[in-house]
Amino acid sequence: MADALGANTSAALAVEDRTLAHNYSPLPVVIASGQGATVTDVDGRTYLDGLAAYSAVNFGHGNPRLLTAARDQLDRVTLTSRAFVTDRLGPFAEGLTELTGTEMMLPMNTGAEAVESAIKVARAWGYRVKGVPQGRATVIVASGNFHGRTTTIISFSDDPSARDDFGPYTPGFRTVPYGDAEALREAMDETVVAVLLEPIQGEGGVVIPPADYLPAVRQVCDEFGALFIADEIQSGLGRTGHTLAVQRVGVTPDLITLGKALGGGIVPVSAVVGRADVLGVLRPGEHGSTFGGNPLAAAVGTEVVAMLAEGTFQQRALDGEPVLRGFLDELMDEGVVTHRVAGLWAGIDIDPALGTGKEVAKDLAARGVLVKDTHGSTIRFAPPLVVTDDEIATAMQALGAVLRARARAQRGA
Repeated sequence: MADALGANTSAALAVEDRTLAHNYSPLPVVIASGQGATVTDVDGRTYLDGLAAYSAVNFGHGNPRLLTAARDQLDRVTLTSRAFVTDRLGPFAEGLTELTGTEMMLPMNTGAEAVESAIKVARAWGYRVKGVPQGRATVIVASGNFHGRTTTIISFSDDPSARDDFGPYTPGFRTVPYGDAEALREAMDETVVAVLLEPIQGEGGVVIPPADYLPAVRQVCDEFGALFIADEIQSGLGRTGHTLAVQRVGVTPDLITLGKALGGGIVPVSAVVGRADVLGVLRPGEHGSTFGGNPLAAAVGTEVVAMLAEGTFQQRALDGEPVLRGFLDELMDEGVVTHRVAGLWAGIDIDPALGTGKEVAKDLAARGVLVKDTHGSTIRFAPPLVVTDDEIATAMQALGAVLRARARAQRGA
């Protein structure tokens, strides 16, 4: 793809390479604008966005309702300290808890902040309510997890690229195999205050556990008096065809972390929602954030909640799932080894003989489709929920063309 780079793209990439820390390895695409499910680069080329900023842009680029909410609030007030009360945060909290069927909300900014907050709350609850001896609280997590990149969170990651060289690591975590309820049961003891899981593992490649797994997790937590924390930062807010992915199997966690789509792709907004008696253990001054719950974030978040309350985006993901699954089924004979689909979210395992996930993603970008690789030869497809069936077809046809071209090149070699 390097030979096809336009002059504006090449110049922009040179500036980034020279001035930015290399903590990302992006595709050589420099986006200048976006609308709906598409983005346009600095040289005028248009792409289908098959990533949606890891679900942060669930409602599409330039969504007019969200832009209006943000612009209206920009003319009023954008930030005050939580030392004062604003007219936006209360209604946001009320709407979000109603939408998610919870009782209380703790506002933050990023997904990692929400996870860190949930861990702090769970530990405080463990000491103050459950009676765990001070300093001994344990949180059980799953192998293959991705909950963020803070030093505490990477302490319980098993991804070397997230963990290596960043120690010493935070204690208090125990890892069990994802999807194995019996292993979870065996790991439980009186020190466990919470089990923290993704209902569907996003970074791991859209890994969907057995249908009976999350209900079994709920049962084990109840038996041992531990909290169940569901990380819905990627899976929540419409992506899987439900407001929350746990609703696919009828499970109610004690705490839920939300982020990404909660800010409508406009501002960073995250939250922990859940039981009032659990979030209620926090006392004034023990936890906070300068920007968490700011009026601009609350205004955008309130509109996000209103849009999701209508159910249109959840239904679009449900309707799009069989379309996406059908195209991927057709590609099983052309280089797709297996795939996992939940709503408009797919993990696609490519035959390693045809290339790595990053190589396939580069080839797709050359054909006007942007996706993200993950471990090995897996790519993830998660377009904005406003994507049309025709756009899904375009993306999957491009994937088929890439795989056939790679197969021909392999045979020629």
